[in-house]
Amino acid sequence: MIDPIISLAFSIHSKKGIYALLLGSGASRAAGIPTGWEIVLDLIRKLATTTNENCEPDPVKWYISKYSEEPDYSKILEYIAKSATIRNQILRSYFEPNEEEREQGLKKPTQAHRSIANLVKSGFIGVILTTNFDRLIERALEEVGTIPTIISTPDAIKGALPLTHTECMVIKLHGDYLDTRIKNSPKELEKYSQPLNKLLDRIFHEYGLVVCGWSAEWDTALNKALQRCKSHRFQTFWMIRGEQGDKTKKLIQLRQAEEIIIKDADTFFKELEEKVLSLQEFDRPHPLSVKTAVTTLKKYLRDDNQDIRLQEMITEEVERLYQKLSPENFPVNNYPTSEELLKRIQLYNSYTETLLAIMINGCYWGKESHEHLWIKCLQRIATPHGEREVYEIWNKLRLYPALLLLYGGGIISIVAGKYPTFSGLLKKPKLRLGSQEYPALFYLIPERVIEQSTLSQIGMQRNPLFLNENIFKVLREPIKTFLSSGIDYQKFFDRFEYLHALIFADFWKKQTQGNIGRSTIWGPVGYFAFREYYGQEPENLIPAEISKEIKQEQLDAGDDWPPLKAGLFDGSAERFQFIKNEFDTWVREAYVRYHVHF
Repeated sequence: MIDPIISLAFSIHSKKGIYALLLGSGASRAAGIPTGWEIVLDLIRKLATTTNENCEPDPVKWYISKYSEEPDYSKILEYIAKSATIRNQILRSYFEPNEEEREQGLKKPTQAHRSIANLVKSGFIGVILTTNFDRLIERALEEVGTIPTIISTPDAIKGALPLTHTECMVIKLHGDYLDTRIKNSPKELEKYSQPLNKLLDRIFHEYGLVVCGWSAEWDTALNKALQRCKSHRFQTFWMIRGEQGDKTKKLIQLRQAEEIIIKDADTFFKELEEKVLSLQEFDRPHPLSVKTAVTTLKKYLRDDNQDIRLQEMITEEVERLYQKLSPENFPVNNYPTSEELLKRIQLYNSYTETLLAIMINGCYWGKESHEHLWIKCLQRIATPHGEREVYEIWNKLRLYPALLLLYGGGIISIVAGKYPTFSGLLKKPKLRLGSQEYPALFYLIPERVIEQSTLSQIGMQRNPLFLNENIFKVLREPIKTFLSSGIDYQKFFDRFEYLHALIFADFWKKQTQGNIGRSTIWGPVGYFAFREYYGQEPENLIPAEISKEIKQEQLDAGDDWPPLKAGLFDGSAERFQFIKNEFDTWVREAYVRYHVHF
């Protein structure tokens, strides 16, 4: 029998970012953090002390008898202390260590929290649900350089970016300890707000689940949310420590969860981290091979006498990747499933890593005379192997490595201000299909590499940004050398996608104008549109921020605007403005059509 933790490690590794964690009080127990109900009971005892009464042996019964209501966290605090400052200090004592606790290593991130943070940093976990009020997971994430998006109130849900647009989202289901609206009592745990229920429905539908330290016996609303999800697209893994209650057993059976018996959260998450990261290291090229390739590339780029070696080096790596993309590694007759799709994407990411680093560094540091190398590189990888696959989904997905290279080279060309290189990558590569050649630009867009109908056919929710989101995450690390700021990276990613869309729209307009009429235009709707518009009602949409920036840049520079000088839009400001205005109108209409999915 395979160790179930190994099975879980393989699942998380092969479906990067697809699993969410659900953490209960058991995940923070080793840190000496009390549960919410334990805090309520202790507050009742403090309250009884202030009135010189004895609330034992049943503090809750005493409270109900005295106040004629169920215990309420915020009201008890007000009874104990009228000052907000004092209430704040009382709460901090439960979650923040005093000097003695600090010496004992209590109330600080545990091994479990640190291992989770490392998995998040490596991109394997992006969503964490927790019923805990403490901030240990946030502190552990910050220690590894990850600043999570925190959701602890319905208002925070409304203003947050979509799940897949954030590096990590921590959803504090019952609130944060410094907010008196946290949920503690059985009555408070009976239901969640509509925004939270909607968010949970999406997570439980789209993500696999790893449950640790949580019991279904008391959290009625969370139990209901799990029961509402009838589609279990990805496996649920449930950590077991001790005897489980009837509600928990029923929920495990309902979700067909795989039970994993663990010693404690610290031991489990440490072992899981080690296994997942070991699989990652096994799968990817050795870091030195990528680093050595980039170092050698820079050396050759600096010396004009090394042009032959430079070309040989790039050609060898291109051919090495091309052979890895053969049907031997990507069988032509594998039946399309969501698991196979995600597996292939991950393999493509791994195999392309070295050439992607060469493309990014080459487009940034290279000269105009080197431009043909990157175009040839892109064109070769975009050329599929002779044998067509049985299923059309795999034929189209074979273009994904070339799309990744186009994004990497295109973004970094804009960062370097090398618009001739950017223009060349988009307009010059050709794609051979059979005996015919076509502009690669026409095919190298996310919507054509993975179509929305394809996602539906294999049981995945339609998501117009499915591939954009994956590319955004994959490119973050190799581009970090040039753009250390996450905000800057996002802006240049949006700029590339927006300009890419306009260039495609210009191409489309020229190809179809004679047949379909002047007002017809089409272009890929990139990340920028949904990032800007998310949360807005369709009737209140305003132009995306990147659209306004680029418009002003062109107006300020006139015909000297770098993209025009590079020959884009026929070098005409009038042509650019015409295409941009039509595309902006069309993309807002496209967002309205997609709005229901977000």
